[in-house]
Amino acid sequence: MLKDLSNSQSPTILDLVERFDKKFDSLFAPLRKSTVANRTFYSASALADHSILWFIIALTLYLTRPALRKQSLRAAFILLAESGVVNVVVKTLFRRQRPLHEGERPLPLRQPLTSSFPSGHATAATCAAVLFQDIDHLKWPIRVTATVVIVSRIHVKIHHASDVIAGVGFGWLFARTSKKILSRLFGA
Repeated sequence: MLKDLSNSQSPTILDLVERFDKKFDSLFAPLRKSTVANRTFYSASALADHSILWFIIALTLYLTRPALRKQSLRAAFILLAESGVVNVVVKTLFRRQRPLHEGERPLPLRQPLTSSFPSGHATAATCAAVLFQDIDHLKWPIRVTATVVIVSRIHVKIHHASDVIAGVGFGWLFARTSKKILSRLFGA
């Protein structure tokens, strides 16, 4: 046994990521049989396509809360920039295939054409959670909604868990950095 281990090749980082993704995906298998879970996660995934959900929140705040107009415009601008950077630049650098979904889906879902890495939904959701965190009455509802959107991408098998984790990290970093840059440039 020890001799076999000493002769075996050590797993690469990609092997470890693939194992992690498979293990994480298997945790969702029972949940994918739930009608309630499917409706929740498929709906969240669809509503967050192209960051529509986050733009609706920004527009609603702009129209209904005059004191938050500057913040809602800043959020919309940063979300637009995030989408461009992730979908045009970052995803082009990585050519990761999306998870294989066998059989029919329980509900309709748009199949993206871009690389699986990183998850744009996770990036945008995290970005939105950071951008709206200073609005006390919205902080937790947006965090919960963002979490549902993020998890939805694994549940509907459009992303691997590692894509989602990378998206969360990138979204957090992008939002924090963008807020600092805009604050220095415009006092926004």
